[in-house]
Amino acid sequence: MARVLDKLLLFIYSLIILAASFAALGAASGIIESSDAIASVRSLYDGWGVRTAVIIVSAVSLLISLRFLYIALRRGGGAAPSIDQRTDFGDIRISLETVENLALKAASRQRGVQDLRARIRVTDAGIDISIRAVVDGDSPIPSLSEEIQRSVKDYVEEITGIPVANVAVFVANIVRTQTFKNRVE
Repeated sequence: MARVLDKLLLFIYSLIILAASFAALGAASGIIESSDAIASVRSLYDGWGVRTAVIIVSAVSLLISLRFLYIALRRGGGAAPSIDQRTDFGDIRISLETVENLALKAASRQRGVQDLRARIRVTDAGIDISIRAVVDGDSPIPSLSEEIQRSVKDYVEEITGIPVANVAVFVANIVRTQTFKNRVE
């Protein structure tokens, strides 16, 4: 909920800054006549309608600025996503990036795999790992996929101690090998 509110505040703040920037550019470049600018400033002092609108917009901008300043300065908000475990000796935190690199390491050990990418999701049942692979096309894809699934699951569970609920393998493509034909002259 806080993220949605922050996005809405950022949108409103951006609109206010955009309008102020256009007004400043117009005044500085001479598009807005000085007599019009002076008349606009005088209207701030003459009527309550314009004065009230400027007070409201200024107060909203000030509050939004304070909110963004708080977000920028608070500590711990930018912590990397991790999996937390409690042991008898204390807490263990393993980043999702670490789990991703372990999955890629295990998958890359399989023969016939070229380009790998991984995505990690934490669920109630454990970790869901999605592997995207480009293979050489010389090995049967079903057996290669099963080997990748088995090795990734076993390796990640062994190293991290976290149960792996699912390993999905998506074979995106096969590597094209270039074949050269000898020219006969």
